[in-house]
Amino acid sequence: MFLFRRNGPRVTVDEARSRTGGDQPDAVLLDVREKPEWNSGHAPGAVHLPLTKLVTGATLPAEAEGRPLVVICRSGHRSQQAAKLLTERGAQAVDVEGGMNAWAAAGHPVLDERGNHGQIT
Repeated sequence: MFLFRRNGPRVTVDEARSRTGGDQPDAVLLDVREKPEWNSGHAPGAVHLPLTKLVTGATLPAEAEGRPLVVICRSGHRSQQAAKLLTERGAQAVDVEGGMNAWAAAGHPVLDERGNHGQIT
């Protein structure tokens, strides 16, 4: 279920996990936090592109090109900006309400840069 807000469509963390996990995900989870945040803890299978790079014109990682995107950050603010920017560029993008804070609070897995249990910073 998409939640429509003034800034565009949003999904819950449970829907984000459902859409981007499993053997045949229908979307890519795109984490737009900065590298130190990503290294401390991110969702398994997510791809990384900081909002700061996206704003300056960086292209999407190969795994995300041409795919629907579910965009996540720490709390949901940067992901809203990124989803809006990506939509303006022609991508199908929604953001995750509550971000990685909500993801971890829901009990979904978080991994650090080495694949161990991570934390949200």
